Amino acid sequence: MTEARASRLPQRIACLSSETVEVLYALGEEARIVGISGYAVTPPRARKEKAKVFAFSSGDLGRILAVAPDLVLSFSDLQADISRDLIKAGVPVHAFNQRNVHGILAMIETVGRLVGVVEPAMALVGELEDIVEQARLAAAKLPRRPRVYFEEWDEPPISGIGWVSELIAIAGGDDIFGDLADRQSASERIIADPLEIVRRAPEIIIGSWCGKRFRAEKVAARPGWQSVPAVVDGQIHEIKSAVVLSPGPVAIREGLPALRRLFDDWAAADKHAGKPVSA
Repeated sequence: MTEARASRLPQRIACLSSETVEVLYALGEEARIVGISGYAVTPPRARKEKAKVFAFSSGDLGRILAVAPDLVLSFSDLQADISRDLIKAGVPVHAFNQRNVHGILAMIETVGRLVGVVEPAMALVGELEDIVEQARLAAAKLPRRPRVYFEEWDEPPISGIGWVSELIAIAGGDDIFGDLADRQSASERIIADPLEIVRRAPEIIIGSWCGKRFRAEKVAARPGWQSVPAVVDGQIHEIKSAVVLSPGPVAIREGLPALRRLFDDWAAADKHAGKPVSA
């Protein structure tokens, strides 16, 4: 890379969501980061090393401007207002909106191009693609696919977002609310009648309550849930939101293997393994 080209690349980047922080660290470009979201947890040292300049959907424009960014990386319509205000203030903004595995990989490639490290970015994408392929191959060996209910929030119950539903499928499960997964807003994935979850009879329940400790015993005690197969068989589990609800490398590196382990353990204990599944 020529000195002239390097001088045109962003040197002071503020990341308003966790996944771009993760990517820049993974690419060895963390020195460019001057501010992060308060929700960024991957890698853990980022919280010690970088100034927290924004929450996720709220924050102070002045705190971002105070670190003098020459590029801000934002995410989705939830950060549309702060993106607009930054643009009005003359700050370049790149807004990502990855909602599936393809989008996660494309985001990594784009970050690599933005900071001039295309080859390391493509290497990271290749590593993650290998993880996905290995998960698919392992999932194909399951005697049958479990019906899975993923809960992003409990009151009201909210089903899993797009990339989570896709990861469940890759890992070998069937998301019982896959019909809602392409709806971006959490409000559009609210399950108005919790007994609809009962009717869809999940065999595995996975909780990932963003910002709140998951309580399996509360799930099992919900009125009318005593006959749910996952409750009967004790198949109620947690995957931390920081692992699976951030649409970055961590969802593939850690979230996908976590799903695979749950499904393998379920298959080992499955009373119906080897029996035909009713239509």
